[in-house]
Amino acid sequence: MENPTEIVPLLDIKPAEAAAVADVVPDSKTTAAEDSVQENPAKESSHHDEPATNGKSRKLAELDQDQDQDPDLKKKSNTDLVESSNFANSVEAEGQQKKYPYPKSVFFIISNEFCERFNYYGMRTVLVLYLSRQLGYSDDTATVVFHIFTMFVYFLCVFGAIISDSWLGKFKTILYLSLVYICGSALLTLGAIGPLNLPVETFTMLGLALIALGSGGIKPCVAAFGGDQFKVPEQLKQITSFFSLFYFSINAGSLISTTVTPILREDVHCFGDINCYPLAFGVPAVLMVVSVIIFVLGRPLYKIKPPAGNMVVLVSSTIWTAITTKCKEKKTNPREHWLDYADKKYDRKMIDDVKVLMRVLFLYIPLPIFWALFDQQGSRWTFQATRMDGDMGSWDLKPDQLQVLNPLLILVFIPLYDVAFYPLLSLVGIRRPLQKLTLGGILAGIAFIISGIVELNLEKTYPVLPYSHNAQLRIFNTENCAYEFATNLPIDQPKFTVQPHSVHTDKTVWLEKPPFNFEYTISADPSCNQYASGSQKMEDYTAWSMFLNARNSTSQLAWEKDFVNKPSDSYPLVRTVANVEQKRLIEWKGKSESYEVLANETKLIRMSSSNYDVLIDGKSVGSYHIRTGGVYTLLVKELADGQYEAAIHEVTEPNSVNILWLIPQYVVMTLGEVMFSVTGLEFSYAQAPPSMKSVLQACWLLTVAFGNVIVVIIAEAALFDSQASEFFLFAGLMFADMLLFMFMAYNYQPNDPNKSEEVEPLTGAQSNDDSRSAIQALDTGAANKGLELAE
Repeated sequence: MENPTEIVPLLDIKPAEAAAVADVVPDSKTTAAEDSVQENPAKESSHHDEPATNGKSRKLAELDQDQDQDPDLKKKSNTDLVESSNFANSVEAEGQQKKYPYPKSVFFIISNEFCERFNYYGMRTVLVLYLSRQLGYSDDTATVVFHIFTMFVYFLCVFGAIISDSWLGKFKTILYLSLVYICGSALLTLGAIGPLNLPVETFTMLGLALIALGSGGIKPCVAAFGGDQFKVPEQLKQITSFFSLFYFSINAGSLISTTVTPILREDVHCFGDINCYPLAFGVPAVLMVVSVIIFVLGRPLYKIKPPAGNMVVLVSSTIWTAITTKCKEKKTNPREHWLDYADKKYDRKMIDDVKVLMRVLFLYIPLPIFWALFDQQGSRWTFQATRMDGDMGSWDLKPDQLQVLNPLLILVFIPLYDVAFYPLLSLVGIRRPLQKLTLGGILAGIAFIISGIVELNLEKTYPVLPYSHNAQLRIFNTENCAYEFATNLPIDQPKFTVQPHSVHTDKTVWLEKPPFNFEYTISADPSCNQYASGSQKMEDYTAWSMFLNARNSTSQLAWEKDFVNKPSDSYPLVRTVANVEQKRLIEWKGKSESYEVLANETKLIRMSSSNYDVLIDGKSVGSYHIRTGGVYTLLVKELADGQYEAAIHEVTEPNSVNILWLIPQYVVMTLGEVMFSVTGLEFSYAQAPPSMKSVLQACWLLTVAFGNVIVVIIAEAALFDSQASEFFLFAGLMFADMLLFMFMAYNYQPNDPNKSEEVEPLTGAQSNDDSRSAIQALDTGAANKGLELAE
């Protein structure tokens, strides 16, 4: 790491955000080169004091002669003497640096960034669960929508940079696109409010589109606008502290929102729903409004620079010119390199810089695979967490809340890398940036192997679901009597007995030619309630449940197509089958919520994971612990003495693998992220010419976008029934990708972007006229006396 000033602002950073601001970090080498050019006139005069004095005397003598003839010239000469004196004072003050006050405007920018990141990460944290639970999307479809949204966020970063630098300027771009951002957040929130009866899917998709435009468009502008508030290089230390605070605000916003938003979603009930997505989206939306208000309040303090053109557009134009010219002149006027065909429109330095840029970008080709793995923390890994047990005793860890590990671990790991990880890696020979970047990718692959192993263990706990030519049969008996069934099922024992307050389960009903007409005869002791014989048409892929309930006035023997899978939203599902007087009120009373049903209802109710007391008309039936991911049926029988006999049955076992088993994969992924992203940015910016750093920023963000495209393609392809197999596929792609990257890195020829800048000003090959013309006017606005002194 040759340039420490580039690295300091990368501390306390979410590495995926780093590219959006890294190009505004001052380069100490470039700054030094600029300083040397600015100081050359003074240094030239100090090396030739006597000739400079003689030359000055000759000039003054000539002026004296002319003054006698022209009085106006005498006045002008006095002005020149004052300017010469000022120039001499500036030479004496060489090395003294003016102290500039810390710009107060940056605190408005930092506060704005905190609120905006809170909004983005808060909304993004609960997005896949909202798509699957509220909109009813499958896990694959929710994953595709999530990654398409993320893809557009990063694609539109380039759009934001172009309109900022070429048209609106940073301030107006941030302001206008923030208003678009607010509209998107408002639409998303309004669509989640059920009682409004709005077209939820339309509002959601339109809201996500506007959020992608707003978030992506302002991403490359905010940090750059903050950097514009400082005078570089005079405020180099101050701008470094600004970027540390800026990155801290990114992580603070992410950390707080990923902790709070899942709590607002699950622990608050609103609009008759067990979840409160309107609040989970609404609070971040309010923070976005606050961010715009804060940003506008700082308007009088901002230094606003006009648009100066966008380098991405210029590079694209150079490449396009080279390609079109080559097609026309390939045979008539061949060049050595294909980019040399742009020489009619662009100068040699621009073409050479683009050549170096293309060599660095060639190494970017394998990078999207890493982001394909990394961004699945918000989709596939979140769905994986919904199938695990988050019970921590006194509190529950929400599946989407686990994403808080990423910003938390980043804050822990980045300082440790310089003091612990990198020294240890150097002991085993891993010192160069490309080696560290490769190791970061390998760690991402290892993280997905860990997630695949966890998924294999989870699959052992998944319920057996009905499949082709298969159905499942369950018979729930609420009576105190045993009932014998004689059936026409094609099994070894078509006769079976259902014991009192129990359930008979058969998951292996084979249907040769579905649908199958299931016929049965029920017999019991004469003292028991008698049920008539009958039949039921059974289809495959279906679980069928029969309920024996003599007091059910609607139907003493009821059939239902049952739900036996893991609940997609991880909330337990509970059914109460009560053999009591109908229309009696049954209450499930928990610590913070309660649920009520009537005795004649057998519907499944979604509840929070908790301990519940069951009451019928205020009289206790019993206490039961309902756990995440389970499907339960409570059988209740009213006895002659007015008491109740009850038994609860697990139709689907609750989640049993603790959610904390996901921590290792998050740790390994974050280790890989910091090493991959920070090292990759440091290497890229060290290798690229200074004029190309904004282009590298855009291309780095585009690798994130293309990574999400890869996830969309694989999720849409649905190559595997097992999620573990998909995890292993991504791990294999990552390892193969890093092998390719290692080969490319081995053949990469390092570039010294500062070589020409350091050599050209010092070369002796230039003529005196060229040397003089290279001396620029002083920033003070005075005439350049260096030209005269050099004579």
